[in-house]
Amino acid sequence: MPSIPLILFRITLFGLSIPYWLWLAQARLDSAATFVSVILAVAASYPAVWLGRRLLEAKSTKQRMHWVTTGVHFVLVFFLGTAIIVAVITANEWRGWVIPLDPRISLALMAITSLIAFMTVINLALRGWGAPFAIALTRRLATDWLYGWTRNPMVLSTLAFLVALGLWLQSALFVLWVLFWLTPAFVFFLKVFEEHELEIRLGKPYLAYRAKTPFMWPRRPKKK
Repeated sequence: MPSIPLILFRITLFGLSIPYWLWLAQARLDSAATFVSVILAVAASYPAVWLGRRLLEAKSTKQRMHWVTTGVHFVLVFFLGTAIIVAVITANEWRGWVIPLDPRISLALMAITSLIAFMTVINLALRGWGAPFAIALTRRLATDWLYGWTRNPMVLSTLAFLVALGLWLQSALFVLWVLFWLTPAFVFFLKVFEEHELEIRLGKPYLAYRAKTPFMWPRRPKKK
């Protein structure tokens, strides 16, 4: 269990992000600020993840894991959240090729993917006794329901929602940005940091789960 100071630290960090994002959603950004937010903010997540991994390797204790994970998750939420918000509010300014898709189709895809994302949060809360990112790290391994199909249903559904959003915006560049700029940053975090952190936190049961469950692309769970 994390200490009380760490819990308060987490609440403070993530609480400070909300007013910043609300301000950002209403701000008028010039082209330079947009570029920094959409491109460089995503790039900034890589050294943070790499540093977090090195800190875990230097001293793989659960106490250090809780503090390092809190820091890495906050940096990731801050930078990637900033990039996503700015990308959405400025998408019409750098739309690129217009995707000729009926908006009703993309709205349906957005509804489906957002529902799946919400279900992963419920799945994690009920089975893993935790919440997304370091707000409340899972206290046990979630291996069934959506987590029986893939180890990362939350990330997958979030990225799928953003692709659907890009289709609704009819922006080819937004979809390409999600697929080829944002997605690699998430994958880098999952492979370089989170898998190692989960191994420290959950031990051999996680290793067994990782061996039999796909990393990202869903696959029907094998019957026992």
